[in-house]
Amino acid sequence: MSIARQSQRTAIVDSILEAVGDTPLVRLSRLGAGLTPQLVAKVESLNPGGSIKDRVAINLIEAAERDGLLAPGGTIVEPTSGNTGTGLAIAARLKGYRVIAVMPDKMSREKIDLLRAYGAEVVVAPTDVAPEDPRSYYRVADRLVEEIPGAFQPNQYRNPANPATHEASTGPELWEQSGGRITHLVAGVGTGGTISGVGRYLKARNPEIVIVGADPEGSIYSGGEDGVRPYLVEGVGEDFWPTTFDPSVVDRYVTVSDRDAFLMSRRLALVEGILAGGSSGMAVHAALQVAAELTDPQALVAVILPDGGRSYLSKVYNDAWMTEHGFLERSGDARVGDVLARKHAGADGRPPLVVVHTHQPVRDAVSLLHEHGVSQLPVVSANDRASVVGSIGERGLLAHAVNDPALLDAQIVDVMEPPLPAVSATDPVREAVALLTGERQALLVTEGGAPAGIVTRADLLEALAR
Repeated sequence: MSIARQSQRTAIVDSILEAVGDTPLVRLSRLGAGLTPQLVAKVESLNPGGSIKDRVAINLIEAAERDGLLAPGGTIVEPTSGNTGTGLAIAARLKGYRVIAVMPDKMSREKIDLLRAYGAEVVVAPTDVAPEDPRSYYRVADRLVEEIPGAFQPNQYRNPANPATHEASTGPELWEQSGGRITHLVAGVGTGGTISGVGRYLKARNPEIVIVGADPEGSIYSGGEDGVRPYLVEGVGEDFWPTTFDPSVVDRYVTVSDRDAFLMSRRLALVEGILAGGSSGMAVHAALQVAAELTDPQALVAVILPDGGRSYLSKVYNDAWMTEHGFLERSGDARVGDVLARKHAGADGRPPLVVVHTHQPVRDAVSLLHEHGVSQLPVVSANDRASVVGSIGERGLLAHAVNDPALLDAQIVDVMEPPLPAVSATDPVREAVALLTGERQALLVTEGGAPAGIVTRADLLEALAR
């Protein structure tokens, strides 16, 4: 079956392979709050095998069948970070082939167990050896193909069916789902198939679309041959140049550290409810950087999330593993003041606390909410800026505006709500989270009894994830 996009699905499909593709495009409205352009994500974990590689696996097998390279009952051998192997294993079980997946040893235990659950055989090879070393997972796969009668290696790193898959399915889906409004695409670069195929399709529709490669620190793509070194994020970056990658498609690279990639993955789950892998966190981190540079409100930044997070529960979502590798702090319970300090450090020059006083017009509050990308402001006494007497937020203003179009000319004292609950900077984060019940979304932080800043539910949850 070809996985060129189907415009309509029948109610009952003949096999799970027909459920591949047509993944949703989801607006990241919470992570993207305060950004000028829209930020949307293509959630590929909703493919049957849990990743974008399901698309490629089917086409790799069907291309080999058409070319006479794979005979009935044959063996498929593939060097893979796990996701392609899973897609191949699913298709192979339905088509009657044996699958051997050769994986580098940095891959998660869950990926190995998943491959075996689908009936694949798994061979693990060392990561920190050169690609040409006979122990590397590329060369181990080559050797197995030579030794096993009837074996075939699809080789996603050299097979043109890889980028062709995305040119025929993923690219058209992104174009249609965005209504042709996509201006920037951010995607990780592994085999190069996704970004090359999608990029070619999108640029054919609109040459002005900017294609951004998200790349781990230590990869050859953004660091060159002299910058190649080990990294932990899985399934992206390389230490050689695959022929499936078309470098001319990529307009720029954004390099992301392991730490930033993994912490963004955890934040994506907490803030947007999307459980994704480390390469997805890497891509989102890069997409946020790209979006923050844009001033055009009509811009639309799309980021591809290649797989889900369930294959990384023992790593990215495991506090012990994250702490062991230096991605989480080893200190005891975090304090609210720590959260506020970290928030201020990344505030790009914005003041730590923005307030309005009781007799200012509402239009001033609206301007400040927009200017600083916040959703709530403390209201202080006109005579004493250290005395917090209320709060004003987007939700409350909207409710008032529906009933009173003249709202903008009113004084803040006429529409303000009760003050935000207050916590001391020395309070533990866990105790602060307990105060955020019901509709409460933020807390006022005090230092020495004076207001010092605001922390939101998302700020506190991120601190707990750390």
